[in-house]
Amino acid sequence: MMDLYQPFKIGDLEIQNRFIRSATTSAFSDEAGGIKPEIIKVYENLAKGGVGLIIKGHLFISTSGKAHQGMAGISDDSHIPKLQELTDAVHKNNGIIFAQINHGGINASLGERMGPSRYELSNGVAHKMSVPEIWNVIEAFGNAAQRAVDANFDGIQIHAAHGYLLSSFLSALTNQRDDEWGKDLRSRMKIVEEVNDEIRGRIGYEVPLSIKLNCDDFSPTGFTVEDSSKVAEALALRGIDLIEISGGGIGSVPTLRSRAIHSDPIFKELSFASHCEKIRAVTKPKPLALVNGFKTLKTMQLAVKSGLCDLVSLSRPFIRESDLVMKFKEGQDEAKCIRCDACRSLFGKEIMRCLLDS
Repeated sequence: MMDLYQPFKIGDLEIQNRFIRSATTSAFSDEAGGIKPEIIKVYENLAKGGVGLIIKGHLFISTSGKAHQGMAGISDDSHIPKLQELTDAVHKNNGIIFAQINHGGINASLGERMGPSRYELSNGVAHKMSVPEIWNVIEAFGNAAQRAVDANFDGIQIHAAHGYLLSSFLSALTNQRDDEWGKDLRSRMKIVEEVNDEIRGRIGYEVPLSIKLNCDDFSPTGFTVEDSSKVAEALALRGIDLIEISGGGIGSVPTLRSRAIHSDPIFKELSFASHCEKIRAVTKPKPLALVNGFKTLKTMQLAVKSGLCDLVSLSRPFIRESDLVMKFKEGQDEAKCIRCDACRSLFGKEIMRCLLDS
């Protein structure tokens, strides 16, 4: 079987194995976005558990982009010291950690709701961004990336999934502009390309740059796998070092998620396998990670061996078992997480943990 414990390179950075802890926010920061000491222990334990790459739960790039209570920030230099405590704790335990940077956009419930077009929600309205506002956000992504490097993160991940700002620009459902930022897919992806270029201009090519990208928002008229494939291909040609495939967002219809299911039963546990295969076809050999649904070690090995993805990305399983990578190496054959989502009941109140183990 495929050996998931061989080192793997993302850009010029080598990680010790093919396991990723996908960005998972525990919503455990103070009102100013400073991370609390207790959350550092979570990341320390993941590093001790042997995770190849840890991606920090999303960090707001500006106060206007704060998505929820307890979200950590990277919008100001005052955030750097605590973030450096976090990276130091990971590095002392031989871990590698990326900063995921994000703007809540339409979902910025504690910031300023904004998006490519005016959008009405049940609890508010997101205003249509002006062109100067768009450029300000692009600059804020660059500033955040520089702070991440200053805080000794090993790499950056741009969040362009799940209905947040960049994701909303990519979707025809939420982006109905008729200018250079939205009249067609080429225009809708412009902001993502500009963010990529802004960050590269700040940090160069020695620091790995990745992106979390929807394969589909599963809405009737929004972002499709065909769109995603074109965006992923453009970013691969632009020099992105790693693409992590996810899915879902504004306008998502649960029944439409079936269109991402793979026809091969060996991948039945993976939510986005079919779409991932289509994206992989146009981005190879660029490193690709897949998240959502992985449970058995056998499926993880087959996904990598078959070329569906290069890296296995997990979120909820690591909430229950921070040492899961070690347990797999010692003979455990599947994650204990049953995907009940009970851990989400703690969101914004305390550090998320598996309630079945309480």
